Amino acid sequence: MILASRSPQRRAILDQLGVPFSVLVPEIEELDSGPPDEVVLENAYRKAAAAARGHPDALVLGVDTVVCIGGQVYGKPDDAAQARSTLEALSGRTHAVISGICLFEGGRARTAAASTLVEFRSLDHVLLDWYLASGEWRDRAGAYAIQGRGAALVRRIAGDYLNVVGLPVSTLLELEPALLAGS
Repeated sequence: MILASRSPQRRAILDQLGVPFSVLVPEIEELDSGPPDEVVLENAYRKAAAAARGHPDALVLGVDTVVCIGGQVYGKPDDAAQARSTLEALSGRTHAVISGICLFEGGRARTAAASTLVEFRSLDHVLLDWYLASGEWRDRAGAYAIQGRGAALVRRIAGDYLNVVGLPVSTLLELEPALLAGS
């Protein structure tokens, strides 16, 4: 399998499952606005399709994840000020983490989306300053990493924890049940 992602979290999850894979990171233009389900599915498709070029017989996995509240999409922040603004918007509220998955093989694409609800604690300036100073918000949809220090921001979740980390394994296995057969 080829993973069309630079995400170390996605690599770690596949390693944890014992799935053999290589990484090929395509350079594509990602959507950053629109209905969240459509954004993640289109971005996952673009990643998988681009990585599949030149590898017609490979199974290619593309994944995209966003955080959203009421249709407002929060992707990866550009800087600390944008990260602060995102975290302030999520503070004390429940947001959805939505991931799109695309498996591309033999010119055929299969897609699915997963959603997990995450409730944040109310974030005071001390907690926000502490988290922002860690730098962990960089390259993270919604400006946090639940598997790291970002766990301190979370009150509870409803759904697939691994989706919040970056790869909804349950949804992936629904698309490709035989994925674990070779591990």
